[in-house]
Amino acid sequence: MPRISPFVGLLYDRSLVGPLERVTAPPYDTVLTEERRRLLDASPHNIVRLDLGEDLPGDDDVENKYRRAAREFERWRDEGVLIPTPAPSYFAYEMRFAFQGRHRSVRGLVCLVRLEDWGGSIVPHERTMRGPVEDRLRLMRALRANLSSIYLVCSGPCSGLTDLLDDARGTDPLASLVDEAGVEHRMWRVDGAHDGVESLRSQSMMIADGHHRYTMALRYRDEMRERHGSGPWDEVMALVVDAVTEDPPVLPIHRVLVSGDPPVRGERVRDLAEVLEEVDDRDLVYGTVAREDGELVHRVDRLEGRPPVVCTLHAEILDRLTPAIAYTPDAALAEEEVRRGGATAAFLLPPTTATRIRSVVDRGERLPQKSTYFWPKPRTGMVIRPLE
Repeated sequence: MPRISPFVGLLYDRSLVGPLERVTAPPYDTVLTEERRRLLDASPHNIVRLDLGEDLPGDDDVENKYRRAAREFERWRDEGVLIPTPAPSYFAYEMRFAFQGRHRSVRGLVCLVRLEDWGGSIVPHERTMRGPVEDRLRLMRALRANLSSIYLVCSGPCSGLTDLLDDARGTDPLASLVDEAGVEHRMWRVDGAHDGVESLRSQSMMIADGHHRYTMALRYRDEMRERHGSGPWDEVMALVVDAVTEDPPVLPIHRVLVSGDPPVRGERVRDLAEVLEEVDDRDLVYGTVAREDGELVHRVDRLEGRPPVVCTLHAEILDRLTPAIAYTPDAALAEEEVRRGGATAAFLLPPTTATRIRSVVDRGERLPQKSTYFWPKPRTGMVIRPLE
């Protein structure tokens, strides 16, 4: 069973840094070069200065950018830019947004979760790549802090967690901001002795976002245990969300065939808008965009099997083609790549659900690489967990 605990968090002192919009950031692996520059320009204390360092001319080894981040982190703490909470705490977290024409919210609890080797009560659903794990490990060795929360979904329903979040929402938030996508993030501090957390300890959890950071945390734990035994490296900061009660949106990541000849399948439809209206995860309906006799053609087709679509699409079509594939969550961008000749076809997928993803995991399988995009994601820098 997962072991959950509170922690002393570091929070920005807004009397020094101003609005949180200026100093927080999206998850590191979603920040493009242009957005990174905008965030750096927003504040000398933006969290990307720690989370996304860059190599500079004159650097004599690959560790320089991580050492710079560590020095900056220490300076912010010394100057009071980051201040600790008065006691170990949990943090109730809410994201409010518009989705599919209606107002929605996803709520969860930021806490420490004891790390478990794969095969326990915390399970992955996607495979990882070596490069991002090494990058995060080097940053952890230098900073000794969790800058962002791994996103976990528990099987649910979890009434104790829901009650805790309801109680928190009845008070003024400790922190709030509206991000670049119009998502409102709000956070409350919760007493470390709150009994609503007990219901989480019977839950199985799946990593929704943060596979590379969790894998890194396991490696860092093993390194530190070998030298020092047990310690704070045995735990990692996470946002835990009840998958049943909160039903977090899981957006698709579309497949763009850079090369290879896709099969011509399915019923022709008018345009991209009609494709996106027709795709359906439960009924295994996906869409395609390809050139046929020089004309851009949109189609929808139905697969045979069981959801989610992304698994059956790979098993029935993509894995047999062995093409070069690029990935994007933007259907219009996927279509544009085919239109301008940069791709031979695009496969357009529907949203899915955390429950369907969990069904794949429970069968002892994993989804193909870059299969899901849980949205929205918790904001980096809302609370930081140092490992002291």
